[in-house]
Amino acid sequence: MTTDKDQSMDDQSPAVVFAVKGIDVTPNKDEGVRKVVKKQGEDGDRPMIGDKVAVHYTGKLLNGKKFDSSMDRKKPFIFNLGKGQVIKGLDIGVSSMQRGEVCMLLCKPEYAYGSAGCLPKIPPNAMLQFEVELLSFKGEVLTDDGGITRRIKVKGEGYNSPNDGSTVHVHLEGRCGERLFDSRNVHFIVGESEDMGVPLGVDRAMEKMQKGECCMLYLKPKYGFGKDGRAQHKIGPNSDLMYEVTLNDFEKAKESWELDLKEKLDLSARAKQKGTQYFKAGCFLQAVVQYQRIVSWLEMEFGVGKEQQQTIQNFLLVAQLNLAMCYLRLREYALVVENCNKVIELDGKNEKALYRRGEARLFRNEFSLAMSDFKLVLQVNPSNRAAHGQVSICQCKIREHHERDKKIYANMFQKFAEHDVKVL
Repeated sequence: MTTDKDQSMDDQSPAVVFAVKGIDVTPNKDEGVRKVVKKQGEDGDRPMIGDKVAVHYTGKLLNGKKFDSSMDRKKPFIFNLGKGQVIKGLDIGVSSMQRGEVCMLLCKPEYAYGSAGCLPKIPPNAMLQFEVELLSFKGEVLTDDGGITRRIKVKGEGYNSPNDGSTVHVHLEGRCGERLFDSRNVHFIVGESEDMGVPLGVDRAMEKMQKGECCMLYLKPKYGFGKDGRAQHKIGPNSDLMYEVTLNDFEKAKESWELDLKEKLDLSARAKQKGTQYFKAGCFLQAVVQYQRIVSWLEMEFGVGKEQQQTIQNFLLVAQLNLAMCYLRLREYALVVENCNKVIELDGKNEKALYRRGEARLFRNEFSLAMSDFKLVLQVNPSNRAAHGQVSICQCKIREHHERDKKIYANMFQKFAEHDVKVL
C-alpha cells in the first residue's frame, strides 16, 4: 500500500491521484474501487463480514462537490460490513482497512449508485470519492447476553440456513487461548450438538450460517463448557473458547408448519427423552432447547379430538414444568415464574408448578408472594412437608425484613430529630 505524504489530494485531480498512487482493492481486480492510504492504521487484523464497524466519512463527486459527511453530523456512521447496508464500494474499501487508518476511495458507478444514481445529489453513472477513517470494529453478537460473537472469514452461499433439527456437516477447530484442543470433521443435529462433544455456542450459531461459510465464534463459558470445563480437552472451569467453523453442507429439518400432528407428537416424545438426558447430565441450557421444541410444536394445536387434546396438554405441562426446573438451576427466576404461570393456566392446582413458582419468588425476595404459593401447595396437598418448611422460611424472612425496616426508619427519625434540635 502507498501513503500520500507528498501533497494533499485536494490539490490534484482525483483521477490522476488514484491512477498514480491508488491500488485496486476489488476481489476480482476490475479497478472498480481504488484506494490511497492517507494515514496508516494500527497493525493487526481487519474487519470481517458481519462486523459492526464505526467510521467517519466524507463523500464527494469528482468535481469536488460534497454530497454527504458523517463529520457534519458529528456522529460516527455505524453499519454491519458486507451486509449490503452501504454501497458496494464502501463495503469493499472498509474491509481492506485497519483500525485508525484514513484512506481515500474512488468508486466506479457499478460500485456506487450505478445508472440510477441517487437523485438529487448523485447523478446517474457517477464516479464517487470518499475519505474514510476506520474508528473501530467488533464481531456480530448473536445472543442477547453477548455470549456468542461471530466474525465471518468466508461468506457462505445464498441466504438459506440450517434450522432447528437440521443435520449439519462441519469442520471445526477449537482453541482455548492459543492452544488448539479440537480439530475434526463432524456432523450433528442442530439442538443436539452436545451428543458429539460440540458446545452449545457452536450449535446456536448454525442457524445464522450459510453453506460454505467459515467463521470464528467467540464463546463465553455459558456457551462453551461452563463451570465444569471439559477434562478430556484439558479445559478448565469458566473458560472462554474460540471455534473456527466451516459449514460444509446441511440437510434441513421440516418446519413446524410442515409436520402433521402425529409427527409432532412423535418428535415431542423424543425431545422429552432427550431433555431429561441433558438435565440429568447437568446440561441445563441444552435441556431448555429440547423442552422449548415441544412448546413450539404443540402450543398452537387446536381443533383436534378430545383424546389428542389431552395428549397435547400433557406434553405441554411436562415441557413447561421442566423448563421451570431448568431455569431454577440457571437462576433465571423470571422465566421460572413465566413457565409456571403457563402450567397454572392449564391446571390451576398443579402442585409442582405452584411449588416451583414459590421457590423462584423466594429467591427474588418476594416473600409474601412465595408464602402464598406454598400455602396453595398445602391446599392441594396438606402433607407436602417441603411446602410446610418453605412457609416457615417465608415467615422468618418477612419478620427479618420488618425488623430491618423498623431499624432503618428508627435511625432515620432519630437523625431528623437530631437535625431539628440543632436547627433550634
